[in-house]
Amino acid sequence: MFVKVCGLGTTADIDVAVAAGADAVGLVISGTSVRGLDHDRAVRLAAHVPPGVLSVLVVNDTPAADAARIAGELGFGALQLHGKAYREEDFAAAAGVFPRLWRATSLNERPDTRVGAYGEEVLLLDSPRAGSGEPWDLSLLETARPEGPWLLAGGLTPDNVGEAIDRARPWGVDVSSGVESAPGVKDHDLIRTFVAAAKRAASQGA
Repeated sequence: MFVKVCGLGTTADIDVAVAAGADAVGLVISGTSVRGLDHDRAVRLAAHVPPGVLSVLVVNDTPAADAARIAGELGFGALQLHGKAYREEDFAAAAGVFPRLWRATSLNERPDTRVGAYGEEVLLLDSPRAGSGEPWDLSLLETARPEGPWLLAGGLTPDNVGEAIDRARPWGVDVSSGVESAPGVKDHDLIRTFVAAAKRAASQGA
């Protein structure tokens, strides 16, 4: 089970996620997100991610080509274009600058749920209000479950991630608000518990 912990804001957050066994960490650059980092903090945190753990730049309001340039300059491993603002042509523009793209969307946007439909290597399905911590109706996946590398996100917590994995059968999971003590403030114990619960659920279901 691939586990990504997103919206990290300190080097200690990264250290805890990595030690807990997270496969990827997400850093957000956005003018509208409580988890958004300014350029200098993003540079410092991206450089702190150790080899063997994927660093993912997450954007939702940055032009795709600009985001791709930033991802390359800061040494990120992947770029996640998040939301309906990014269309197929945006992914094409980004791919010309930075090749490793993730596409994040929600089923209410009626997306193409084929992994790679926009040239992305990973698809992420989130709740309609990304970053809100609100769960969504996983029964919708009965007719729209992707095939290939896709991440389940939205409303996941240490308490419900096991059941969500069992129902949705994703390739991986992504968490942000579900491991916070306040908006934008990561709780290190919750990070540890979440990663352990996700890995345990996957091994039990194997």
